Amino acid sequence: MQLRDITFPSAQENIAFDEVLWHLAEKEGAGEYLRFWESPKIFIVLGLTGRQQRDVHALHAGEDNVPVLRRSSGGGTVLQGPGCLNYALILSKQKRPHVSDLRKSYEWISAKLIEAFALCGVEAFFRPLSDLATGSQEKKFSGNAQRRGKNYILHHGTILYNFDLGLMGRYLSMPQEIPEYRKARSHADFVTNISIDPVLFKGHLSQIFEAGASQPPSPDELSLLKNKLI
Repeated sequence: MQLRDITFPSAQENIAFDEVLWHLAEKEGAGEYLRFWESPKIFIVLGLTGRQQRDVHALHAGEDNVPVLRRSSGGGTVLQGPGCLNYALILSKQKRPHVSDLRKSYEWISAKLIEAFALCGVEAFFRPLSDLATGSQEKKFSGNAQRRGKNYILHHGTILYNFDLGLMGRYLSMPQEIPEYRKARSHADFVTNISIDPVLFKGHLSQIFEAGASQPPSPDELSLLKNKLI
């Protein structure tokens, strides 16, 4: 598995690069990837079917010049910024039969994440369909989403470890569809940061997925990224 631990300068590049890696695996046989990134700036990302007028407090986002982008995977609207570590996995259905089924793939991948969090001293548990939570109050610290191809899936997610949680209520509306365990809690009552060293966590997850040392983006990756941004 190839490792890419890289954050690009712009929000658009960071969102697009996950899709670049998936494309190279699915369409050109580049194999599996693990990627990490963390945006230095606040921005909002809609899921594939998200609606800005429904999911975002547009007035506040406009006042604060917070960009609103869209990703190619499903799932809900999320807020990005400092203290929110992102990871992406591009996994082969043939090599890893667990990921061929949507629900089973979330469970299997989450178990790997939970193993890495345990090595960091954090107890985490999976809450369907795609959340990771912690503590007796079952507070969410990780949301996940997928884009699925014929041969590979893109599975990516957020990990809150030092994020300004108050920003979520300012910029994001209450989701239309909420998991049962949320129990109609507000953003402030539902989400939390976990206490991890992101460098150590990245090392543990890389070992679990047997990823090699991080390499800079290849010429093919950068070329495809440039084309996607035109």
